[in-house]
Amino acid sequence: MVDIDKAVRELMDELALPPAVCAVNKKIGPADVAGRLEHSLLTAELTIEELRVQCRMARDFRIAAVCVAPYYVAEAASMLTGSNVIICAAVGFPGSLISARAKETDVRACVTLGAREIDLAVNISAVKSGDIARAEKDFFGAAQATGGKAAVKAVFEHGSFDEREKTAVLEMIGRSGVPFIKIQNMTSGHGARAEDIRFVRDVLGGKIMIKIDGGVKTLEQAMELFRAGADRIGLTATKTVAAEAAKELRRFN
Repeated sequence: MVDIDKAVRELMDELALPPAVCAVNKKIGPADVAGRLEHSLLTAELTIEELRVQCRMARDFRIAAVCVAPYYVAEAASMLTGSNVIICAAVGFPGSLISARAKETDVRACVTLGAREIDLAVNISAVKSGDIARAEKDFFGAAQATGGKAAVKAVFEHGSFDEREKTAVLEMIGRSGVPFIKIQNMTSGHGARAEDIRFVRDVLGGKIMIKIDGGVKTLEQAMELFRAGADRIGLTATKTVAAEAAKELRRFN
């Protein structure tokens, strides 16, 4: 019989990153912005030609990561070889309504093909059905499938949950020991907000890192989120925000 507590501790040891990298422990300025942006390339209409263009942009601006579907992990990894841009794979996107075995297989395949971060969706239907234990088992199994070779971001689609469910999901994520949580805004009815970051920090504290997405289009919006405690921002307007940050940096140098 599997010792779940022991397995969780081992997973935490494999995946945990030093708390000092969290934004709550570091003042973020224009020079830091590009290295904390994740370029989202998750539309079904994405072509291989457009992927090449966007990967070149990510390399040129030294973006933290490109976030792609499992289908494109190998191509993105090949295009970004020799750069510091991380390949992040979105597994179970958006609501994790594939089988647990399929998620585990997807995670292993993405890691083998070059993904070093995994945005891993939580099973929303299990949570809404009141079966947090099933959601936890499902999530834990997929997170463990990285074998410690990729950092996992637990996707928190907070707009899908009521207040009780939000707390239960956050506590579940905290127990899993993954280093990141991603605050996703597909169903929230609003974009990325500082107050949502503060809510997550109130529940999980300052040791977990936070990625947030949702309509960020300007450097001003990004800086507000960083000041609230975000470590990464997922967006499509990456080039615009990175260029604004570079311009701001030149203005002061």
